[in-house]
Amino acid sequence: MEKILVIGASGQLGSELTIALSSIYGEANIIAADLHKPHGEEVHPIFEHLDVIDKKTLSDIILKHRITQIYHLAAILSATGEKHPGLAWRVNIEGLMNVLDVSRDLKIKKVYWPSSIAVFGPSTPKENTPQTTITDPNTVYGISKLTGERLVEYYYYHYGLDVRSLRYPGLIGYKALPGGGTTDYAVDIFYKAIKGEQYSCFLDKDTSLPMMYMPDAVRATLEIMESDADRITVRSSYNVAAVSFSPLELYNTIKESYPEFSIEYKPDFRQEIALSWPKSIDDSQAGLDWGWNPEFDLQKMAKDMILHLKDSELIILQ
Repeated sequence: MEKILVIGASGQLGSELTIALSSIYGEANIIAADLHKPHGEEVHPIFEHLDVIDKKTLSDIILKHRITQIYHLAAILSATGEKHPGLAWRVNIEGLMNVLDVSRDLKIKKVYWPSSIAVFGPSTPKENTPQTTITDPNTVYGISKLTGERLVEYYYYHYGLDVRSLRYPGLIGYKALPGGGTTDYAVDIFYKAIKGEQYSCFLDKDTSLPMMYMPDAVRATLEIMESDADRITVRSSYNVAAVSFSPLELYNTIKESYPEFSIEYKPDFRQEIALSWPKSIDDSQAGLDWGWNPEFDLQKMAKDMILHLKDSELIILQ
């Protein structure tokens, strides 16, 4: 029987991935860990308080629950990382090293760790960014993710630790509040529309970025982890993609449901970060190796977000 530890289980991705894993393996076999419990209904019945920098507590939790797989999602994201670079490095790199070392020593079968399109930078090709290309990130978050890619590949080839990874684009979901990323506007904008408030966007209207709806992100994560090891040819991190759009395109799509919704554009420091990232991603390697194919386009994603958020308690919290 698999026993799975989800580190960062209270976050935007972690909260939804914990639910998905519970439906597959049973709630009793999923251990949620985070610095903070999530809000309301998303609290998992087995919860451990964990700061991933605390290697001993991490090891104790793994031994206590006889963990066989780890999903390590805890991270300081791009916008927050630029404000607190030291914290971002400690959490993103020291935390990852702790997970890798403990997983190697305690013979964990599989580890999942997410990378990001933030590994790309100003010199990276912007259209259909290849799997293997120039990676010159100019944010602490991106630098930490690129370092992480090299580390997980190293631990696979030198220690045989089965670590798998995806380079997520911007993630959009309705079950948790955004966590300080440059693509957070694509979640925040829905809250303002539903509440009947004007949205002030921190990116320019024509800044197109790769995005992915959370159900696709969860499915991609489960698919790569459930694939046979011999099908995984990329041991750094796979490109994955779904849809690319700009703030203006997203606004126009939401406006179809909320005709009175208005927006203003006030780009801040996140605009420069966004301009260093690709506009679209070539994820053909993921499709070739383990069959990745997205389900949600912009229209389908927007309709589903609105449907779920209208009755969500997060509308009040936001």
